Amino acid sequence: MKRFIRKILFIGLIIFLLMQLYQPARNSDYGQVLPIHISRVYPIPKNVQTILQTSCYDCHSNNTQYPWYSYIQPARTFMEGHITKGKENLNFSQWGSYSKRKQENKLDRIAKQIKANQMPLASYTLIHKNAVLNTVEKEQLLNWIEKVSDSLAQIN
Repeated sequence: MKRFIRKILFIGLIIFLLMQLYQPARNSDYGQVLPIHISRVYPIPKNVQTILQTSCYDCHSNNTQYPWYSYIQPARTFMEGHITKGKENLNFSQWGSYSKRKQENKLDRIAKQIKANQMPLASYTLIHKNAVLNTVEKEQLLNWIEKVSDSLAQIN
């Protein structure tokens, strides 16, 4: 019986080590800020920019700050799934490529999700405690979103 358990553990270890060979491309522009990035399209106050970088950009931009555990499978695959899905829904690095109507809709959804405490995801804030939005940060973000939404409404 011990021999069987050792064999299973050995096979499990081999599978775990082989999994480490799969390392998908990283989501990083290495600090590049393209002209269509939201910070180039709209003026963002420093306090709001800090909140966006801390709580949003890892999953919703082309520049993710990867933690140490992102080099270990299966955590890496799990993270990449979240990043891919996050960027499909909203990508601040591609903001300028969205139509004005789509930008308005995105801002509305962001505000609703902030108010409902749906973003950032609980699975993200579980490890990234500094990404949890407090009341003041929520208010600052929502006020900025309202100003940008108002400017978009005047354009349309």
